[in-house]
Amino acid sequence: MSRTCLTAVAALATVTATALGQATPAFAARAVTIHAAPDGRGADCSAAHPCSIGQAKTKVRALNSRMRTDIVVQLAGGTYRLAAPLTFTRADSGTNGHTVNWKAAPGARPVISGARKATGWTQQDPAKNIWKARVGTGFDPRQLYVDGVQATRARTQLNRADLTADANGYTFTSGALKYLNSLADPGRTEIDALGSFTNRYSPVAGISDGVITMEQPAWNNNTFGYDTITNPFRKGPLYIENAYEFLDTAGEWYLNTRTGTLYYKPLPGQDMATADVEIPRLESLLAIGGTYRAPATRLAFSGLQFSHTSWLRPSTGQGYADQQTGAFVDGSWDRPSDALDSCQFGCQLFEATRPHWRQMPAAVQVSAASRISFTGNRFSQLGQVGLGIGNDANAHVTGVGLGAENVSVTGNVFTQGAGGGVVVGGVQADAHHPGDSRMVNRSITISDNVMRDLALDYRDMTAVLVTYATDVTVSHNEISHLPYTGIAIGYGWGTNDPGGSQDYVNRGLYDFQPRYTTPTTLKNLKVTGNHLHDVMGQMDDGACVYTLSDAPGTRIDRNYCADNNGHYGIYHDEGSRGYTDSNNVFRNTGHWAHENHNATNNTGALTVTDNWTSDGAISLYDGERGNVVTGTVVVGDGNWPTGARRVMEDAGVRRE
Repeated sequence: MSRTCLTAVAALATVTATALGQATPAFAARAVTIHAAPDGRGADCSAAHPCSIGQAKTKVRALNSRMRTDIVVQLAGGTYRLAAPLTFTRADSGTNGHTVNWKAAPGARPVISGARKATGWTQQDPAKNIWKARVGTGFDPRQLYVDGVQATRARTQLNRADLTADANGYTFTSGALKYLNSLADPGRTEIDALGSFTNRYSPVAGISDGVITMEQPAWNNNTFGYDTITNPFRKGPLYIENAYEFLDTAGEWYLNTRTGTLYYKPLPGQDMATADVEIPRLESLLAIGGTYRAPATRLAFSGLQFSHTSWLRPSTGQGYADQQTGAFVDGSWDRPSDALDSCQFGCQLFEATRPHWRQMPAAVQVSAASRISFTGNRFSQLGQVGLGIGNDANAHVTGVGLGAENVSVTGNVFTQGAGGGVVVGGVQADAHHPGDSRMVNRSITISDNVMRDLALDYRDMTAVLVTYATDVTVSHNEISHLPYTGIAIGYGWGTNDPGGSQDYVNRGLYDFQPRYTTPTTLKNLKVTGNHLHDVMGQMDDGACVYTLSDAPGTRIDRNYCADNNGHYGIYHDEGSRGYTDSNNVFRNTGHWAHENHNATNNTGALTVTDNWTSDGAISLYDGERGNVVTGTVVVGDGNWPTGARRVMEDAGVRRE
């Protein structure tokens, strides 16, 4: 095993150990302790007679109005299977400067789960080794988790050359696709398309006589704009999925929702008599937030595992009209009658959608909240973003978005997720130009986390995304094995910065939104000491660290980027300004620094100093567009200078 792999495994083990054994500071001896267990009952909530997790919340509300010490809710080991998301408002908060701490009992591993376990497996097809279990009806998840790993929804890859797209869907004439005409339930299938920086899902209405008719408005929304299903900038794989007939590869699954029968083709060595098969019933687990007047506050979560959700919006007629990093077009929109020709590289009517893009909701959500911490937890087997902090209102169960302040995310593990790890900020107007100052997301820390094997379904997602926020630190995280970018900073392509972007004047955006004269909330970020490797595994147009728009006072320093499949080290995309990149190390990357500029956008004024790289290729130049590029050291023989070695050794999760 390589040193990089050993480092990643060691980091994962270290943080996992933190999650399983308590890593939170010792609380005052006189703290009030409430005891809960998966099989708890009654209202005693004592060590001898623990209560349920719901009753523990009720108990907190009876005790927290006049707190004189911290309250500890101690969760015994086991799986807490929720019937609905847990919500934490001002009424559940710490008071008088004290904190309500939800934590694992010593040595325990409590799992907060949105799933029910599938049991009673029998063999359906011995020749194909397909097994089945009765799981009931009334739900239709997009993910399944087997022995702690996300399984693959049954699918088959299509050859784009065999398909001709039109306004209603596809036609095919290839004999290789005739089997699609005889699918038992074609209206359950979906098209899954990878482009350059988008990963789109569009549901199928029906298949007959060589015609694939697509659901609307998903098909319309997925086939105009940029990097579309029908004309992607990079033609990645195209799949049709979610049919029993596609169940031909080990690790795949299919659910017949009419009969309530779940089918699975085991991986080598899996015994269905003992396999842990979790089928999610919930879309989210925790919703933390109050109002701007009365935010949720002083809540801490440590040593817990959050697992088993499935975000269902893409299964509707809206599909997932992905635009980048979890933002998507939703609703019905006017578009040119010849959109498949005239609007494959943008058009005015597509710009009308941009101010209204929605965000993928997270399994654990924080908004209208302050002094919230997550320490030593495990976010695993989740059907979307793991943790959303101050996203737009449409991405929150509470209906109140933004307004997250003093939130820390430290020493956690994020793995086996369909979406990204942590998303801070929103993409709509109140995120970048809030109508109420209390909406500003500020003082967020994301540090010493292990993030790997994420974006398994929504491959446009990143380990960490910060859209619009102030005073955010992203430091000493170990980020690896991702299909797209590791860390993304900023949003909006410069369109919402003072004066806007002439590029988007030309495209027609400002017919549909203001051309702002004041700065956005994006400023004073620190991206430092992170170890990023084995990213950009499937997508294009990304990097270890990717930026958009003006971010005054933002520093990207002392990060170690390695083995990113020949893609950029740092990529300053449209409108990026105000960034300082210094003392970073780039090993086995493509161009180590890149600036995407043209005559009509505002990219520039970038300071890039004293970095080390094994590849001298760069597309960001000193003296152009106000840039300063100095002190670059190209290391051609692997003999890294002392300063570079120190950065490489110090990057990633810090060990005590």
